[in-house]
Amino acid sequence: MIGEAGQTTILPRRSASVVVTADCGRIIVATAVFFSRLNPTFDNFYFFDFFDNFYFRLIQRGGGPHEGKGNPFKPTAGGEPPLLIGRGKVIRDFEKGLDNGVGAPGRIMLVTGARGTGKTVMLTVFGDRAKARRWDVIEETASAGLCERLVDALRTGRGALDHLTIRPSLTFAGAGIGLGEAELSPKRMPETLRSAIAGRLDALEKRHAGLLITIDETQAAERSDMIAIATAIQHQIRERRNIAIVFAGLPQMISDLFNDEVITFLRRAKTNILTDIPLDEVRDAFATTFRASGMSITDAQLSTAANVTAGYPYMIQLVGYHIWDAADMRDSDTIIDADVTAGIEEARIDLDNAVCIPELQGLSKNDREYLEAMAASDGPSPTVNVAQRMGKTPNYAATYRKRLLDAFVIRETERGEVDFAVPFLREYLRRNQ
Repeated sequence: MIGEAGQTTILPRRSASVVVTADCGRIIVATAVFFSRLNPTFDNFYFFDFFDNFYFRLIQRGGGPHEGKGNPFKPTAGGEPPLLIGRGKVIRDFEKGLDNGVGAPGRIMLVTGARGTGKTVMLTVFGDRAKARRWDVIEETASAGLCERLVDALRTGRGALDHLTIRPSLTFAGAGIGLGEAELSPKRMPETLRSAIAGRLDALEKRHAGLLITIDETQAAERSDMIAIATAIQHQIRERRNIAIVFAGLPQMISDLFNDEVITFLRRAKTNILTDIPLDEVRDAFATTFRASGMSITDAQLSTAANVTAGYPYMIQLVGYHIWDAADMRDSDTIIDADVTAGIEEARIDLDNAVCIPELQGLSKNDREYLEAMAASDGPSPTVNVAQRMGKTPNYAATYRKRLLDAFVIRETERGEVDFAVPFLREYLRRNQ
């Protein structure tokens, strides 16, 4: 709001970072007096209200004395971080696939990795790079009805018939007799995924553009949908059409799908496994991002922040976000050690709530006991040792091992060894046993 003459009114920095000086207040008062002398019925209250809102919005847009700052870190599902560290090769592989034409390896790609490693972010980046080349992009997430949704998306703008109801009847001796009702919907129309893709590509080739299809959470895809997609894409490639497709999903479930004898074509997909980021790259990315946003941070603080992430992409965003926010809460552009400590603690809480706790929900007591026995090891655990720690026979423990493998909570590293598939779950179990 507008302060009185000689005063400065500061709105909370976290809401808009607005500072209204006394000089601005004097200008507004003088303007209001001028109008009121010209017209005695002039309503000063509404004038002040109007001007206050106008000035407030002006500053929000960056036109005021102090432009507001936003947290550069994005710890949300699929949110694109300020720097895509450690993913340059994957992006280059994809771009080369688009630029090198039909038959290039990057035209069919599989992006896999543990939860929180940035698979969805990569699909977003791929879509942006394709759009920059004037390609059409269709983005889908695997679930029931995947192929039907793809056909609908491919037919968008083609004047598709959404629904048709037929009610045949006869008239006899002046009386109408209904013969029932028949419905034809897109699900029953004879247009296949293959012909829908071909139709879209026909239109795109007129302007020398291509089509990118991305499928997220591929592990949830139904086998019939995957067969239809693989068959359709294979035919387009044989016909040398300008198409690319990228699948993203968890490692073990993707492996199960692509080992299916019916969809062996997809085994030729270029596979990119998203792993943890080297800590020196994390540290450099933190330095660049903090300092570019106007925050000063010491080398020691950068090392502490980087080390605690263990290179896990989601944790990188959480740690950066909460450290930046801790300094912003103090209305400061200088990060202190207390900000780092508080930020790391908040990041751990968020990680537990978003990743670890949901993974454990729905597991049985014995499932959790198996995980707690695994957590005693700093790395992969021999299954024999896990059974011994549980006080059970290997055959008994194997039942829970299989359940956890099927739920993708753990993974096989080598024959007879298992490790956590969910980052930081080991640490969470150790803290909460």
